[in-house]
Amino acid sequence: MFALWSWNGHGTGPAPRGQGDRETLALAVPAATDEVLEVADVDAILVDPRAFADSTVEHPGESILTWQRLVRAVLAEPAAQPPEADADDLPIAAHAVPDASGTAIVSARRALDVLRDTEAVTAELHATLTARLRPYQARGIGWLRETVAAHGGAVLADEMGLGKTVQTIGFLLDRAEAGAQLVVCPTSLVGNWAHEIGRFAPGLRVVVWRGGDVHADAATVVVTGYPTLRLHGQRVARRSWATAVFDEAQALKNPRTQVAKAARAIDAAATVALTGTPVENHLDELWALLHLVAPRLFGHRTQFRRRFVRPIHEGSATAAARLRDAIEPVVLARTKRQVAAALPAKLHSDLLCDLTAEQELLYDQLLDRAIDDGFGAGIERHGRVLAALTALRQVCNHPGLITGELDELAGRSGKLDLCTDIVTSNLETASPTLVFTQYRQTGELLVRHFAEQFGVSAPFFHGGLTQAERAAIVTRFQSQDGPPVLVLSLRAAGTGLTLTRAADVIHFDRWWNPAVEAQASDRVHRIGQTRTVTVTTLTSTTTVEEHIAAMHQRKAALRDLGDAAGIAALAALDDDQLIEVLRRKRES
Repeated sequence: MFALWSWNGHGTGPAPRGQGDRETLALAVPAATDEVLEVADVDAILVDPRAFADSTVEHPGESILTWQRLVRAVLAEPAAQPPEADADDLPIAAHAVPDASGTAIVSARRALDVLRDTEAVTAELHATLTARLRPYQARGIGWLRETVAAHGGAVLADEMGLGKTVQTIGFLLDRAEAGAQLVVCPTSLVGNWAHEIGRFAPGLRVVVWRGGDVHADAATVVVTGYPTLRLHGQRVARRSWATAVFDEAQALKNPRTQVAKAARAIDAAATVALTGTPVENHLDELWALLHLVAPRLFGHRTQFRRRFVRPIHEGSATAAARLRDAIEPVVLARTKRQVAAALPAKLHSDLLCDLTAEQELLYDQLLDRAIDDGFGAGIERHGRVLAALTALRQVCNHPGLITGELDELAGRSGKLDLCTDIVTSNLETASPTLVFTQYRQTGELLVRHFAEQFGVSAPFFHGGLTQAERAAIVTRFQSQDGPPVLVLSLRAAGTGLTLTRAADVIHFDRWWNPAVEAQASDRVHRIGQTRTVTVTTLTSTTTVEEHIAAMHQRKAALRDLGDAAGIAALAALDDDQLIEVLRRKRES
């Protein structure tokens, strides 16, 4: 993307008028003394290279006119090597992008090379990759090539929905003749990877491996799941691979697990980790990925903790800048806002739901019983707190989940009634809807309720289905005449799926970790979405769910508060504090 901004002789001005998305960027501009550059927030318009080449800008400066000439030349001959003199023509304002630490800017030569390489990748893959690459995706493939050549590995951490899969397939195509290649992913995505490779790169042969001997040669991509790698990793470790790709690589965030050890044992000339959430809970997870792809740069966990984790945890901005600078060579993490201007907005709506009288009575009875039984100590306390929390959250979803009285569903749960109102409105406007829940029983209840209330047969995507059953649900939902509602398990459907036929997402119950909810929401907020996405979270007021919602708001300050850590944090409270968190706040 090109950023168009203005300079009035002594400072930056408003962004130039014209086509493009308005954005505030950190750029290097002259300081007040005019003797040095400083990083400042600049109002800019973002446009892609092709639109920029032919755009008319009011009062264009030297940098715009020079770049437009160079872009036209590159677009005309992407494979041509621009003469060194071309880079010399660019003024500093034309490449004023600061590095991660804000101590240097991108050189003119580098800026021009990136443009040329990006267009060259697009031209090279035009015949073999059956996908229309967006400029940032072509850049991602070029970046993978460069980074692997320099460091042996890379972490592609683009925000979910930006097309990490197609970028990776483009990279695999580039290395097809170097030897057999391996893709490891969650079991639920094995079929998806095989399908996408066949769709985008028909010149590659795909083998789905579920154990036994591995037979693969050049131009072959072996796709397997993490459980298979954990159980049969020694078989893939016996041979050399041209490339090893780990999708949803946060599965390897604990380096001590068997699957993480099996991943590190793979002998690959290039190692690529794909993840939309390189850090879910704490920075040690980031080290695990860095060590996997670039062990020569990030070999010592203790040193990483001493240089980065501890000082950042203590609030050191200098250490945070130092970390950004250290990982910049091997991590590419772009957001939708930065690169996917065509994506529509995503709107969040957090709705509080009142409990019914039945829910209030049952909630109080369950909590009183838990208090009478006591919460215990040590491991026993953790288990009892989890049991009490689970029961209370199920009451918030529907009291019948606890009592077993499920003959009548409507009118007994404030949350179910509100969800029904939202779905009713969406059905009236023909807006397909995704409803996520953490609990299998709740999902089954929702499916039944939608059938009884609306005569709608809503599929339920959950972990108990086979890969074929899951794929069939996705295909059916994405079809033009697919079901108007899809119920999904938060964990089973939180990664890898594309469900852009929907633009409305409902989170029926809350998860400790907001990153998990965000992953689920991004099943619809992806490339291919043409409507504004609305994400609605339902929280039962006066209950422990409000405590969980508050944890989401404080998550930036509590980076180590993940799913298990959320329970542990409650168990660490004394009885009075714990009861205060769990008890209904009747005055709310």
